[in-house]
Amino acid sequence: MSPEIIIDNKEALQRGLVDRFTAAASSTQRLSCVLPGGSVAETFFPALARAQVDWKRVDFFWGDERAVAPDDPDSNYRLARALWLDRIAVEPAQIHRMIGEGPDLDAAAAAYADDLRAYFGGLPRFDFAMIGVGPDGHICSLFPDHWALRDSRLAVAIHDSPKPPPTRLTLTLSALSGAAVLYVAAFGDSKAAVIADAVRNLPSQLPVALAARSARQSVFLLDSGAAKLL
Repeated sequence: MSPEIIIDNKEALQRGLVDRFTAAASSTQRLSCVLPGGSVAETFFPALARAQVDWKRVDFFWGDERAVAPDDPDSNYRLARALWLDRIAVEPAQIHRMIGEGPDLDAAAAAYADDLRAYFGGLPRFDFAMIGVGPDGHICSLFPDHWALRDSRLAVAIHDSPKPPPTRLTLTLSALSGAAVLYVAAFGDSKAAVIADAVRNLPSQLPVALAARSARQSVFLLDSGAAKLL
């Protein structure tokens, strides 16, 4: 299925994503969502925190996490708490954090995969997955030509990330492939080339293209800079 492409300014993209999140949350008994970090989190999380949603029906997962403490400035979990989760009424059981600060990242990845299987009763089927994309086309902590793109596990530890910090946890394409809707957000001219490749080049092997093709539905949320080569 061809992806849906939405090009607008950040404020309009915020409103549109909040409307879709609210509709998704109202149409199911439990909504499972995947959270990004970085500029995508900073753009969308404050607006999502104001959404009119029964938050006790929403479960939060992460696309990736750095191997840092949960209060570290580099922590995706810390960013989500500050911009979203601390502003709404949620129980600890609804927050499925990646434990990036432990001494054994491989064990932490296996434990996260176990949590996913327990929650979904098998392979993940996320209702609402949000990811950003880097100028190289990476998503979560899945980088171009990296071994993790071919890994069939649901979550893996990364010890050789080409982008600092080198140690991370990440969902794999196997975990993201069952997503009902995958939202790919990209802002700025530096993302234009990889967005054009992901959208226009059917055999593209960029991580963002692989993820978008594997989801049941994919939606690209782009500003004019990221969309300028489409």
